[in-house]
Amino acid sequence: MIATLVVGVALAAATSPPAIGKAAPTCGITWGSQEKAGGPLSSAPVVEVRAGRHACFDRLVFEFNGSATGFQVRYADQVPTDGEGVDLAPYTAGGAHLWVTLRAPAYDDEHVATIPGRTGDRTVNVLRYDTLRDVVFGGSFEGYTTFAVGVRARLPFQVTTLPGPGTHSRIVLDVAHQW
Repeated sequence: MIATLVVGVALAAATSPPAIGKAAPTCGITWGSQEKAGGPLSSAPVVEVRAGRHACFDRLVFEFNGSATGFQVRYADQVPTDGEGVDLAPYTAGGAHLWVTLRAPAYDDEHVATIPGRTGDRTVNVLRYDTLRDVVFGGSFEGYTTFAVGVRARLPFQVTTLPGPGTHSRIVLDVAHQW
């Protein structure tokens, strides 16, 4: 009886969750935090940016009017605006910053903006999100569009491309929560 109790205590100690303050992601997510990139340049413009909250991660969705799959997402100390190169990081809330480059414009064939706001504007309200802290439009120049995404800490993320709805397409950025 005593031996069983001692073994049970040792087993409980070995399987207890990590100490508070460690940046271990929840839900067994193993995405990693290294740069992710893929897809070619597209002429399909960004038409909407929205966010969603999930049990294990926060999500940003970039929707395009047509087929778009090109992106580059990485953690960076500086996030320059397109065209001018002004660093958005000091103006973006969060303990870490994701530099999101979409290989598609945020303007149509007539060079009219396809998403509301100007360079430096906050594009999505992420108040009360677990991981996302800020989403700032970094401009669109020569077919590329930039966003500075402030997150709580440097956490694992994944990027997925999805067709639809209809003739549209989406690039989805998920950033894991932490314990």
